[in-house]
Amino acid sequence: MNARAVAVRAGVRRGRIEFAQTMTNVGELLGWLWLPVVALVVMHAFGDGAAPGVDFPLGAQAVPGILAMNAVFTGLMGLAMALTMDREDGTLLRARATPNGVLGYVVGKVLGKAAMTVAVLVLVLVPAVFAFDGLQPGRASTWLTLTWVVLLGLLATLPLGAILGALFRNAQSLGFVMLLIMALVAVSGVFYPITALPGWAQWVGQAFPLYWVGLGLRSALLPDAVAAAEIGGSWRELETVAALGAWAVVGFVVAPIVLRRMARRESGSSVEASRERVAQRPT
Repeated sequence: MNARAVAVRAGVRRGRIEFAQTMTNVGELLGWLWLPVVALVVMHAFGDGAAPGVDFPLGAQAVPGILAMNAVFTGLMGLAMALTMDREDGTLLRARATPNGVLGYVVGKVLGKAAMTVAVLVLVLVPAVFAFDGLQPGRASTWLTLTWVVLLGLLATLPLGAILGALFRNAQSLGFVMLLIMALVAVSGVFYPITALPGWAQWVGQAFPLYWVGLGLRSALLPDAVAAAEIGGSWRELETVAALGAWAVVGFVVAPIVLRRMARRESGSSVEASRERVAQRPT
């Protein structure tokens, strides 16, 4: 077995360990669950009205969008924050000091966050099915559609998380990215059908993966009649595959380049400077 294969196996083991640690850490797990839970509670309380153009509860119509929002947030931001924090404390530098260590490190982080994203989605989806009328998890096509949408969504968003983690020097600077994601939530049809938004907002929403992941999850969990509230009056599955696939291709081309440049720039002096910045932050 060559050195790269050994590094990949070590990365898989690392990802499994990190996932298990997160799932058994109540505080950390609640940190990933609180946002979708709050959003679902709000939609359950105030989403009794019908979605525009269809006779379907707005609260139930928003559930797939909330799941998509949290999947993108957990995968993209989770990976980005993990990379920036590991750069600050020297974990990445130690990985660089071992043969193919960066490869194993990245494999572990990506797999760990992918597993965490899927786990959080399931943990939120199961109670949502009982809390909201109209969701259809029992259809034969539901789980097949869920599988390919989540897989493509991860392929489209995880490389973006790696890119952001490589570009930003510390976790605090990612706050601006979080604000941008929240702005995208507003124009991506998460809580309200995108067709009710101005034309320019619809174009902005469709330019990013969040909208397409939400559309794919809606096609899996909602009755076909609800597609009348979507752009074009359909689930646009081919367009979903094309959009998420394009983002995945771009991410897999750019992410390795950015990660290699980041790894080359890591040094003892840069880690020490990061530690000093962390020590100077107000507590």
